[in-house]
Amino acid sequence: EVQLVESGGGLVQAGGSLRLSCVVSGFTFNDYVIGWFRQAPGKEREGVSCISTTTGSTYYADSVKGRFTISNDNAKSTVYLQMNSLKPEDTAVYYCAGGELVVVGPASGDEYDYWGRGTQVTVSS
Repeated sequence: EVQLVESGGGLVQAGGSLRLSCVVSGFTFNDYVIGWFRQAPGKEREGVSCISTTTGSTYYADSVKGRFTISNDNAKSTVYLQMNSLKPEDTAVYYCAGGELVVVGPASGDEYDYWGRGTQVTVSS
């Protein structure tokens, strides 16, 4: 059984920071691309960032570049999203997702096979 479990969301003021974690089990972690997505009410799902656990290649959406950092700890089967300088427009439910042979780059989410339950991030102004 494949499981992805996010944690670390919460309520912060603009300019603050949060670190999201995604713990993965049930498949070979080193062979997958792990992505972070977010969706706010009334808005399309947005691909935020992704990382290849095999090569370490990363991608960031322009909206978060320079503020967010994705990283992985293969020994712990965990991917992190460090979010700094948070803005109210970052408010969304954040999901992690996994897929085999996903190209590191922009994604709608349809390319991914497995999804976590999501964690709420709220940034107040």
